[in-house]
Amino acid sequence: MKTIVVGCGRVGAGLAFGLFEKGNRVTVIDQRAQSFTNLPASFRGRTIEANVLESEVLRRAGIAQADGLAAVTNSDAINAVVGYVASTVYHVPSVVARNYDPRWRSLQEAFGLQVVSSASWGAQRIEQLLHQPGLHAVLSTGSGEVEVYELVVEEAWHGRSLQELLPEEDGRAVALTRAGRASLPDRESRLESGDIVTVSATLEGVAALRRRLTASRES
Repeated sequence: MKTIVVGCGRVGAGLAFGLFEKGNRVTVIDQRAQSFTNLPASFRGRTIEANVLESEVLRRAGIAQADGLAAVTNSDAINAVVGYVASTVYHVPSVVARNYDPRWRSLQEAFGLQVVSSASWGAQRIEQLLHQPGLHAVLSTGSGEVEVYELVVEEAWHGRSLQELLPEEDGRAVALTRAGRASLPDRESRLESGDIVTVSATLEGVAALRRRLTASRES
């Protein structure tokens, strides 16, 4: 795949090198030559020192043949504009924009872009670690609005139904693992202590689940 990374700070450099290591043809654009020092010495992709908003820069980078573009500068406005141009003018199949300031996120989303907000996700993740120590997050989607967790069933829930543990409005049970074997549970499945339940839920759903687990420990 041919991928263009706009912005060569720590995020852009890490992304570009990760893509390169997986066999992608990577072109990195940044207006400061010094930024390319963030790339490991073993990076063998292409670098372009230029202002990405200037005419012809994206064409020089080969955007017409690109399979994906990631706009990951520290400017949300630039990320939004470059992402929009890549998506609507050049019809790049996969376009992702970094959100640096959460206040700009709605604008980027209004352009129809896939948005990754490290600030929002990071704050949510830290809050979870502080207040939800019994739940282990294994996957985050979007910018952290929906996550997948693993939960070890405690003795207090032995013999009770999955529906009691996780009402439908709070989330979905993705899998139930017992004695090393996973299955797709239904809501009437009976739990055994030591089961591992894989749950997909919003932040609100996880908070409700945490309250339910705390109440069962205290009862």
